[in-house]
Amino acid sequence: MRRVDELLAEHGTTFAEEAGIKLADKPQPLYRLLVLTTLLSTRISADIAVAAARELSRSGWRSPAAMRDSTWQQRVDALGRAHYVRYDESTAQHLGEGAEFIRDQYRDDLRRMADAADGDPQRLEKLITEFPRIGPTGAQIFCREAQAVWPWLRPYFDRKALDGAKKAGLPTDPKRLAKLVPGDEARLAAALVRRSLQR
Repeated sequence: MRRVDELLAEHGTTFAEEAGIKLADKPQPLYRLLVLTTLLSTRISADIAVAAARELSRSGWRSPAAMRDSTWQQRVDALGRAHYVRYDESTAQHLGEGAEFIRDQYRDDLRRMADAADGDPQRLEKLITEFPRIGPTGAQIFCREAQAVWPWLRPYFDRKALDGAKKAGLPTDPKRLAKLVPGDEARLAAALVRRSLQR
């Protein structure tokens, strides 16, 4: 379908791809997606959140253990370098607390969270909201992106993505949308969210 091809070409980059995260079903990229989700879960532009995720990665904090080894001030400084300033101090705190939570709850491996969800996307959303700072919207961001590596999540199109589908004149039924891009649901969801944000 030409309209879908155009959407993907124009807007089909996921937040993870923008942040330089090569998503895979492995502890480190999944953790980096969780960090990105935490950063996106404030009233701040997605561009700044993505830049902050890149800066934290450049600082070497790509795993929960590395994040725990960083100081609060180091995290504040890194967020500041990315212009993530209004929420830098609270977010630095939440990133530290989240790194401790993932150790205590999942032994630093979010695949254990997926196991705990037992194939239920709504259960996964609930588990994600147990992390500091991440609410229902953040949980949806995580699931939208994670469906690229966790097939049991597919198709995952939240309300924002479905709003974008409506604006683009596409079906608003997740299963019908998924048939348009088998295996590429995460990119379509990203494109539809960006479409929903356009005036």
